[in-house]
Parts: sequence; C-alpha cells; structure tokens
Amino acid sequence: MSFAERCGLHSPERQAACEQLVQQVKASGIELIRLGWCDLHGVVRGKTIVASQLRQALANGIGMVSTLLLKDSSDRTAFKVFEPGIDKTLPGFAGASNFTLMPDPASWHVLPWTEKTGWLQCQPYMADGRIVPLDSRHVLQQAVQRLTERGWQMRCGLEIEFHIYRLKDPLHGPDLDPERAGWPGPAPEVSLIHPGYNLLTEAWFDRAEEPLRIVQRTAQALDLPLISLEIELGPSQVEAVFDVSDALTAADNMVLFRNATRQALRRAGYHATFMCRPPFEHIMSSGWHLHQSVCELPTGRNVFMRETPEPGSSARDAQQVLSDAGASWLAGLLAHAPALTALCTSTSNGYGRFRPNAMAPQSILWGRDNRGAMLRVIGAPGDGATRIENRLGEPAANPYLYMASQIHAGLAGVDAQLQAPPATETPYSTGAATIPISLADAVQALQTDAVLCQALGQPFVDYYSTIKQAEHQRMAQAEDTQEFHRREYFGRI
Repeated sequence: MSFAERCGLHSPERQAACEQLVQQVKASGIELIRLGWCDLHGVVRGKTIVASQLRQALANGIGMVSTLLLKDSSDRTAFKVFEPGIDKTLPGFAGASNFTLMPDPASWHVLPWTEKTGWLQCQPYMADGRIVPLDSRHVLQQAVQRLTERGWQMRCGLEIEFHIYRLKDPLHGPDLDPERAGWPGPAPEVSLIHPGYNLLTEAWFDRAEEPLRIVQRTAQALDLPLISLEIELGPSQVEAVFDVSDALTAADNMVLFRNATRQALRRAGYHATFMCRPPFEHIMSSGWHLHQSVCELPTGRNVFMRETPEPGSSARDAQQVLSDAGASWLAGLLAHAPALTALCTSTSNGYGRFRPNAMAPQSILWGRDNRGAMLRVIGAPGDGATRIENRLGEPAANPYLYMASQIHAGLAGVDAQLQAPPATETPYSTGAATIPISLADAVQALQTDAVLCQALGQPFVDYYSTIKQAEHQRMAQAEDTQEFHRREYFGRI
C-alpha cells in the first residue's frame, strides 16, 4: 500500500493527475522539483528532489523532521521534544520524529526565475496517515468546511504592502560573511529603490520599475491574479493588489507570491521584505488589507449585499449597506478583535504600526469607507461587490491563520446575531477599545477568547501561544531591540 492510499489520497482523479504530471515533467526537461510547505510563520520550507523521483514522491511523499512545526521565528525549537511527557502535550512529536510531506499535483508550477525547476505544494501527514492537525493550511481547510456546510464560500482580495531594497553587495554582503554568522544571522546591507514620501507618483514608479517588473513577470508567470503594482508612501515601500478568489486559493497565492518575490528579486540584486516595520529610522509601516465577503455556493450571490437600506437606518448603521448576516459578521470581527490580532499581526515587529493618524488602525472600530478604522465597509445597497476590508493584518502574517480567524469570528457573530455598533467618523479619537499593543497582549487575548479557542481547538491555541510567547520573550530580553528586528525579521521575512 502506498502512503497516499494510507492517507486517503489515492483517488482515481488524483492518480490520473499524478500520471499526467509525471509525463509532463518528462517531456519538459525539468531537472529539479521543490516540494514546499508553509510553516507556522508563513515561511516556505521543504526539500528538493531530482525529477526522476517525482512518481515516488507523489505516491509516498517525502520525510521531514517534525520539529519544523515547532520552530519559533528564529528557528529555535520551542518545545522540549526529547524530554518525558512531550507525547501528552504534542502527540506524535516525541524524539523529533518524522512526518511525511504529501505533494498536491494540482499545485504544479514551473518557477520562472530559475532553470528547469518545478514546484509542488505539500501538506504534512503523520505516520498513521492522518493529516498533522497543527498544520496551518489544515486549520483554514477546517474553517472553510464550516462555511461549506452552510452553503457559503468566503471570497478574498489581497492588498499587500511591502518593501524592496537594492542589495549593496549581493555576493559578499555581511549576511554571507562566515565570521559574522549568527543565530539568526546578520541582515543584508541595502539602499533604497525610491526615496518615498511621494505617494503614487509616476516618477517614483519609473525609478523603481526594474524590480517592479520582476515582481510583475514573476507573479504573472505563476498565474497569480495580479491587478496592480503601486508606489506607497514610505521610502522603498510598494504595494501589490490581487483580484478576489476563494479563501484557500487566496492564501495559497499569498504564500507563493511572497516566496517567489523574495527569491526572484534576490537573484537580480534586490531584497524584498514583508516585515511590517523595516529597521530604519525613516520608514512607513506596511499592512496587509484583507477584503472579504461571503457568497452562496449554488448561486454566487453576495451574502453581505443588502438590496435596499434597512428602514430607518442612518449612514452610521451597518444595516444600511450590509445584510443582516453581513452586519453580524462585522460585529463578530469587532467582538473578537483582540484575539484576532494575534493571528493577523503575528510578529513582535508588527505592533509598532498601530499608531494614530497613520492610515493604520488603533482602535476596534468600523467605518464607512474610512481608512483609519480597523474594519472598512465598502459598497452600497444592490452592489454585488459589497465587502468588509480588515486593515488589522501585517504582510508577514500566516495567510491560512489570518483567513481562518476571519471565518471563525465572522460566523460567531452570525450565529449569535450580534449587532454592530454605529460606524466611526473619527477613528483616532479617545474612548474606544484599543487594539493590543504587543504580541504578548494579543496572545493572551487569544488564550482567553473561549469562542476562538473552541473554533481553532485548544491544542492549536496552546501550541501557537507557546511559540509566539517564545518570540516575544526573546525580543523583551534582547540587549538591542533594533538589532533583534534586523536579524529576526529583516533578513528572513
């Protein structure tokens, strides 16, 4: 019996897709195939096989050490897997045991920035054929299943701000100096691709066109639904906007986009970082704005859309624009916002973004087309594109957890028929509940949110909290916080 059969993956459809892929690879001259998996921090890990091993890998997967699921953001293992009792906390992880990465033949891509190399997305399975329950993609799959059971589908559009720098010495930089190696290693030395503080100016786009062309061509070669590339306000800051797709596809696209962008730009002498606040004095924080709506599976009708305003409603009432379900979804996101923050802004670095008058949220509020509010409602009665934009996230967040958190909180609002408060017109005024100010505070909020703990599963919340607390504690203990951010995030995400 193949491992695919043990996992319940050996359907006639998958078998046919595997055979077709094997023949395609033979005919194309592909030499290497990267088997990639997205870890808890949104980083792609995996192994590379020669093309002749593809059939074997599709049938039986490839082994990986289970501690890859237990790493904090510095790559230190946050659990003591060689000590007694670990099997009670994390069944199946004792002794740094092996898991198996199973490739999905439908995820095949030929990588445009390197020679004769393909890429397959994988998910980890335990020795008995069960999918590893702590896998972040599996967490989103479970959330999506909750929607499917109601006949609903979440649709997501992505707006991703990030920074691109020019490497000063791509071949011999400080991060490649063996005398300066560390854990994590030093950050690369960089210069700007545009000086900033000239939002959306064509002149700055022209200065940055070379790296942005690389981003464009890479994204399009991978069939990602890129809409636009834009100059953001900060020095060397840019934005990529992607068309809507279902939540799982959108999350997969985000993983692929970040991974591909960093690698393609690095080969051309550039450094892309998706950390929120690069470690320089004159920067602007980057956000990841997640546009979300829910549609009916049979018809495609937007569940959030209201045909006509609620009688007697005003411009500050959610039900003037949103359906009853959409307004309750909005209220659910607000009610669980402190806990959501741990999953939407998942690094210690991201909490410096929540400042007043910075077009980033500071308080737990919603507004009608208001970019200072945490949640921005966009649309009008009868508008099929009516949606909620969550401005809470950072571009380094794990996309599977970001989107799963929205589904669970939104559904909690729908099930409880929560009512949204009036919209804000002054999102930076005092008096409203504020977003957690640190990763530790956000993790504590997640641990005490009974609804999300139940939806995500207490074992997952405990696991996630342990790893993120380790990250926060190391930052708190760092002698030089700025150097911590350079090494922990700038050179790695």
